[in-house]
Amino acid sequence: MTALTLAKPDDLERLSRLVADCQTEQGLTQSEAERQAALAPLLEGAPHGAIYLIGPARAPIGYVAVSFGWSLALGGLDAVIDDLYIRASVRGRGIGAEILGSLPRALSAAGLKALHVRVDPDDSATLEFYTKALFSHNARPLLLTRRLRPPI
Repeated sequence: MTALTLAKPDDLERLSRLVADCQTEQGLTQSEAERQAALAPLLEGAPHGAIYLIGPARAPIGYVAVSFGWSLALGGLDAVIDDLYIRASVRGRGIGAEILGSLPRALSAAGLKALHVRVDPDDSATLEFYTKALFSHNARPLLLTRRLRPPI
């Protein structure tokens, strides 16, 4: 069974490297300072989310980041998988499926009502991966985003 360990402040550097690798694969760019500023509050226990290291805590092979919210329709706490990343060299071994089996059990034991994930509808492999892990399409409206800038 692959270990899933809650990341702590002393995991910042190793986690930042994994996030940088994930972002590179996705074609995203973010400075190291921006990345660490986004990670640090979660590692310090902010109630908005959590990051779990996948594999050995001192040499993780990936991570999963979840952001918490509240749903009146679902009756309480819900979460979105913001990132699920596993190093390319160890993909295809069932680790992601294993994580998607154990993470919901752990979160539901803590009172979570639902776990969501955003998937590009044109990415059939990712859709299939999450469908096999018992995620289902819901008919809710399309998620629209407005990025907010701090006041000047």
